[in-house]
Amino acid sequence: MGHSRREFLTAGSAAALSPFSLVGAPSSAARVPKAHFAVHPFIEANPQAVFIKRTNVPHKMDEAAKLKEGIAFARDVFVPHEGPGGIPISHRVILKPNFTSVRNKRPHVENWGTGTDPQFYEGIIVGLKEIGLKKFYFLEANNFHSWNYRGMADINDRHGVEVNEPDRRVRNFEESFEMTWTKVPDPVVYTHIPHYAPVNEPDTWLLNIAKWKSHGMCMSLATKNLQGLVVKPFVRFCPGWQMVTGAPEWMQPNIHKQVEPRVSRYFENHFKMGYARYDSKHSLAPINQEIWAHKTCDNNQVLKPGLHITEAIYGRDGDGFGIGNDYLTNFVMCSKNQFKLDMIGMYLGGHEPGAVNLFRIAKERGLLDTFNPWEVPIFELVNGKPERRKLTDFERTPMKTYYLPKDGEPLYHLVNDPIDYDKVRA
Repeated sequence: MGHSRREFLTAGSAAALSPFSLVGAPSSAARVPKAHFAVHPFIEANPQAVFIKRTNVPHKMDEAAKLKEGIAFARDVFVPHEGPGGIPISHRVILKPNFTSVRNKRPHVENWGTGTDPQFYEGIIVGLKEIGLKKFYFLEANNFHSWNYRGMADINDRHGVEVNEPDRRVRNFEESFEMTWTKVPDPVVYTHIPHYAPVNEPDTWLLNIAKWKSHGMCMSLATKNLQGLVVKPFVRFCPGWQMVTGAPEWMQPNIHKQVEPRVSRYFENHFKMGYARYDSKHSLAPINQEIWAHKTCDNNQVLKPGLHITEAIYGRDGDGFGIGNDYLTNFVMCSKNQFKLDMIGMYLGGHEPGAVNLFRIAKERGLLDTFNPWEVPIFELVNGKPERRKLTDFERTPMKTYYLPKDGEPLYHLVNDPIDYDKVRA
């Protein structure tokens, strides 16, 4: 990887903020760094489960409380490790928070939920540094002009986190300049995908830190958050055929030669099978959702994050960018399986996962063994210890979205079409 504009940062830059002055230094010898670290062994041993940790933040703008919760989560979930199975602390840690621009002129406080909370994000960094990690990368394809919204760039500066340059020229793709290409093993749209370096390079570890918020694809959670690691313009998953058959000629060698008949065959079959809302006339149309889901499945085949986190200290309904409101919900979720994490996230947002077609498509493509949220094991992290829970033990918060509205339905609605999971299994 070439030199980035962040390499001038020194370890001393992190001293500009002392989070421990707000939350206190760790009191347990369990945080003494070792040569390796690991995700909590129970989480590793239960990769199909979803883990929920309740938080205690009195107001979404309470920076000290959010930082404290980020550090507490990191201390519960990331541990020093000896013996086989750990990740060397010399690895480069890739951080992927959710980051979107704000498309309105409302006061900042009314738009805070459009991305991963900055203090929670910083708390994760602090918790990882406690156990000896030193090399961090923030990677993102979108909205370079607004990266310091919510202070994210300042946080990266403080902690010496290297930041990518998002824009590339056509010749950069030919030279693989500061990007890594990965072959998709079972492609539908993309046969090869470019990610910002050092994604998929040796000696790296990827941490996905998504936001709990609504979006045109119902909710933008862990599975979609990984889209932002894809180099522009390949990152444009949502425009339908415009960025497939209509993509620039120089992109076409990395798009499946049979993409049009393959996607059309999938779509026609799904329409006949009664996939929810595939008769919607919305501009972000059913075929756009179909193409987005296949690009998303292509991308998720080639990325192997060490953990997926969804920050839901406060969530947001609406369109994910400007329209919508924030709700203080006070929980954080994590899992080794991003699809199952998102199924539970959508259920808790008032939606029916079986009516969100990404999950049915992922199961059909062999990336998921169920789209029934009641078949996902749920644990609550209580003082760092997992306790078995039922899905009904957690409150649902209606997070309206503009995903495929029906005729006569409000533009912003819940995707709560009834699904008989005993009858619908494919």
